[in-house]
Amino acid sequence: MAKERITVILACTACKNKNYHFSRGKKKEFKLELKKFCKACGKQTVHKETKS
Repeated sequence: MAKERITVILACTACKNKNYHFSRGKKKEFKLELKKFCKACGKQTVHKETKS
């Protein structure tokens, strides 16, 4: 049985720019929230998981 994967897109909370995407397992308990660098803002901001 193959493991199901979903594509996750992270968007900047400050400018709403969709910057990062990667895949992870289907099972999730919460929305992903990471501090990443935003090219549009030019600084590190919190990025939250959004719909693709």
